[in-house]
Parts: sequence; C-alpha cells; structure tokens
Amino acid sequence: MKSTKKSGKAAGIREIANALGTSIGTVDRALHGRSGVSARTKARVLRMAEQLGYKPNIAARSLKLNRSLRIAAVLPREIAAFFDPLRQGIQAAADEVAGLQFTLDFIEYPRLGSGDLAALESAATKKYDGILFTPGRPRELAAVFRRIVAQGTPMLCVASDAPDSGRIAAVTVDAYTSGALAAELLSHKLQTPSRVATITGELATFDHAEKLRGFAAGLAMLAPHLTLLPVVESHESPEDAYRQSMALLKAKTRPDAVYISTANSLPVLRALEELKLLGRVQVITTDLYPELIPLLESGKVLATLYQRPEAQGKTAFETLIGHLMDKDKPVKTHRFAPHIILRSNLPLFASRLANPAAGLDIR
Repeated sequence: MKSTKKSGKAAGIREIANALGTSIGTVDRALHGRSGVSARTKARVLRMAEQLGYKPNIAARSLKLNRSLRIAAVLPREIAAFFDPLRQGIQAAADEVAGLQFTLDFIEYPRLGSGDLAALESAATKKYDGILFTPGRPRELAAVFRRIVAQGTPMLCVASDAPDSGRIAAVTVDAYTSGALAAELLSHKLQTPSRVATITGELATFDHAEKLRGFAAGLAMLAPHLTLLPVVESHESPEDAYRQSMALLKAKTRPDAVYISTANSLPVLRALEELKLLGRVQVITTDLYPELIPLLESGKVLATLYQRPEAQGKTAFETLIGHLMDKDKPVKTHRFAPHIILRSNLPLFASRLANPAAGLDIR
C-alpha cells in the first residue's frame, strides 16, 4: 500500500485509488454504494477516504441536476439559546458549499408545538427540494409529514426525531445518554435518600421523552436511594416553566435536585434564585448560554449537558445536501455525544460562546 500522508489539497478518487493500489472505477463504485465491489474492498476504500479527508465533488454532481435547489429550514425561534446556534450551524454549512446553485430559506415559528404545523404546511405548498425540520409533536404532524414525503420532498429531522414518519434521517444529540449522564452525576453528588425532579419541554417531543427515559433508567440502576418525582412539562413556555417551578419548589416534597432537560432553564433558575435555593438544590441544566456561566463558575449549577447545536445544524445541512446530490447513497442518522460541562472545563466552552469562529463546537 502506498503512503497515506495528507497534503494540503483535499484528496479525490484518483488519490484514494493510488493509495490503495486499485482502480478508479473500484473506488468510485465503493464510494457511491454501487454493485461489483466486495464488502471488504468497500470498507478499505471508505477507511482510506476518511484518512485522506475525501469530500465528494458537489459541483460535478450538481451539473447532473441542471437547476438550482431550494431548501427550507423550518425551525422555532424559542428557545433562542439553542435554536440560534442551530441556525448558525446550518448557515455555516451552506456558506461552505461551492459550485452548487441553491437557495436556503429559514422559516420560523414561535416554539415547538406552537405554529409548527402552519409553518410546515406553508413549506409544503412551496415544494422545496428538501426540508430540515424540528418535530415537536410528531403524531400531530404525521399527516403533513406524509404529504410532503409523498410529493417527493425529502425531510430530515434535526434536534429531535420523528421515527416512522418517512423522514430520510435525523441529526440529534443522543437524548437517552443525556438523561443517563444527568442521573449518574446526581448519583455521585447525592449519597443519602433524596428526591429529584426533572423539568422538560413536553413528553410528546421524542427528544424529551428519551431524556426522561434515560434519566429514570439511570437512577434506577445507579441510585435506588433517589426518588424521582412526577415530571414537570413546561411546554417550552418561559411562563409555564417559572410558574410550575415555583409550585414544585414550594411543595412539601420539594426536590433536593433538579434536572432541566430543556434549554428553557432560565425561568427555573430564576425561581430557584428567588426562593434562595440556588446552591442548596443540586441543578443540572441543558446547553450553554451567557447567563449560565457565572452559575457554573460559582457552583450554583452543578453541570450542564451541551447538545452541540451548531454541530447538529451543520451536519444536518451537509447530510441533506449529500442526499440530494446522490439519492442512491444510504443516509446516515447522526446521534451526537453530549458534552458534560463542569466548572473545571467551562473555560473551553465559554471561549466558544465569545468566539463562534473558534470551531470547538463544529466537530
């Protein structure tokens, strides 16, 4: 086998073939999932392509289309701490595409479960070539999902999933693992019998339901001395989150720890602060934004589980574009590993907030 040392120039099919000592045709068939290549050869080609940093020639593939693509990203405005970086990731990926004519429309609605159906209906009438979408209540959206897919428009879920909807793939954080991580952290922190609560968006959202499932399973396995209180659904509404948090924290069965599994954590933290419980009640949050940094630095928030929204957005756009360029190639669902942010590693992520171009979140 020839040397695989990378140069400054991105590798192409010819470079992969030279490195493996095989034909260009074999490499091309392996990269595009065509017949006539053994499983072993295909694995060798894909491995070498990854080592050499091979990227498909989108410009060449776009010539086959002979037209401009129209793509929509249908996303909620709130919670902005998560969805603004997600949009930035999508836009960053779009800005990196060379040689392909396309338009990217961002269609916004207020929040998950509020305005999403109308926004998706609007996108359906415009017959986009592809749609990125965050499904809040998949069952309520099932009919419009099926209609869009039936008209030949591929849909890719981002930030949450809608299994069995006809979507081509999903790009999300591993929600079950997020919940399990929160449970494990609390199992180490709370050594005596205690009560714990979880505050979510709503359980109709696949991502939120998976986090609760992972959290409950983690507590049952690692911390049987911790009692899980009934889940609080805030419906991604700051008002509901604040009101229900106040009721939870004033109850006789007040929790000793709270896992906020949605980015809608500011109202919960405000309730804890007003009742002078920050630092007394253990808190694990989700994602990272400027207001959370001093609370992590002071130890008033134990940890936050970062869902890498920019990386999700970037990968979602790249995955959709890749599918539109080669619809015969299998589409991969991506489950990102959540990052645990503690006081010790907070500076790494805080600098990322201050300088989005730093690149920590993208890969």
